[in-house]
Amino acid sequence: MDTPTVVSVKDVKKTYGKPNEKQYTALKGVTFDVKQGEFVGIMGASGSGKTTLLNILSTLDKPTAGQVEINGQAINGLKGNELADFRAKEIGFMFQDFNLLENLTAYENMALPLTLQNVGGKKVRDLVTSIAKTLSIDSLLNKYPTELSGGQKQRVAAARALVHNPAILFGDEPTGALDSKSAKELLDTMAQLNEEQRVSILLVTHDPFSASYCQRILFIKDGQIGQELVHGDKSRAAFYQEILDTLGTFNH
Repeated sequence: MDTPTVVSVKDVKKTYGKPNEKQYTALKGVTFDVKQGEFVGIMGASGSGKTTLLNILSTLDKPTAGQVEINGQAINGLKGNELADFRAKEIGFMFQDFNLLENLTAYENMALPLTLQNVGGKKVRDLVTSIAKTLSIDSLLNKYPTELSGGQKQRVAAARALVHNPAILFGDEPTGALDSKSAKELLDTMAQLNEEQRVSILLVTHDPFSASYCQRILFIKDGQIGQELVHGDKSRAAFYQEILDTLGTFNH
């Protein structure tokens, strides 16, 4: 049986600026798919278009042309409440700076996506407790973000992104603000979620070490996907080296 496609991007273009002014084209026809249960990385230098692409995929921005489908739903046509509901149900998002609400406990931060969807109290408790156990943060539920380390905050943010069982988890440089030990722990956790719970992940990163955890990597340059690397059965060290070599030639 074919694995379903969770994210389908077809010939997506994005141009900024009005037609009669100087225009800047950030994406020049990007096409790729993410299958259910895949862990895909997107790499590129600053200004390559990777942030624009992520903003379009996460419905924060709209493409100028082309089509994006998430979990079988074309997102281009969604507006207002429809779009907000879709985002709340189907998309999980992890940011570099955690984006936790300081005046809420870890538990309340994690429960937020569910409360926004009016999920009932007991179900919220069950779902939050379950994901907290999976991410080994069940002892932190009553703490506030100020009482947590960077690595703990990012785990809470990961739990919040996953608590509503989204179709896809987007990560925008999620290890960017972490020390190397916390970064490795987070990446190990993401890989484990991907392998054991079949969580589909799309990770935007400029960090070769983070990228070495992905099953395949798309390299974006000047608004186009220029190259793809597949992890296959290589060791992570070998894949890491391949990424470094590719970046060395690709960015020049």
